[in-house]
Amino acid sequence: MGGMALTVGQQAMLLELARMYIRRAVGGSAIAVPEEIDAALRQPAGCFVSLHTLSGHRLRGCVGRIDASHPLIEALRSAAVHVLHDPRFATNPVCVEELPLLEIEVSVLAPPRAASGPFDFDPLQDGIYLTFGARSGCFLPQVGRETGWSREELLNRLCVEKLGLPHTTWRHPYARLHVFSVLVIGPEPFETAASAQIGKQPADA
Repeated sequence: MGGMALTVGQQAMLLELARMYIRRAVGGSAIAVPEEIDAALRQPAGCFVSLHTLSGHRLRGCVGRIDASHPLIEALRSAAVHVLHDPRFATNPVCVEELPLLEIEVSVLAPPRAASGPFDFDPLQDGIYLTFGARSGCFLPQVGRETGWSREELLNRLCVEKLGLPHTTWRHPYARLHVFSVLVIGPEPFETAASAQIGKQPADA
């Protein structure tokens, strides 16, 4: 598994923090986010937060940033807040009552590297980031695992679904492909016995 090296405890903390940020952003009860954060979670890294339904694994939001220009904890906070505003679900955003019906997943990204060619990636292990002029888009490695698409199919769908361009755009000389490894944390049910209890604790005055 690629991406940043984090202990089991640090990974659990990332999932719990993501839950806290989402609960607070969606308008649930006041949440006290710990002031003391493990130094490892302050390392620069990209981060995505994904929400799916527990029944059927239907996507309900996936948002994040690829670049490692901010500390991981800040990238996590931003992704957790903005996953509630994924533009694909603008007419049906996640509400607080829906949280117990969802599962959550956090993806921690290693810095992208330039690919030596369009097929220089492992569809099951690597994320891909394609740029063409001002347009850009990415697929996390979970896409390849869940769909079984080949490298060519992933590139075709990336151009259409994320860049809004013809499916062969990746073949253009000006197209630039970057590859990144990912540490996938989860998925776990959004509400567990422990996280639900933490969510009920009032924030400090």
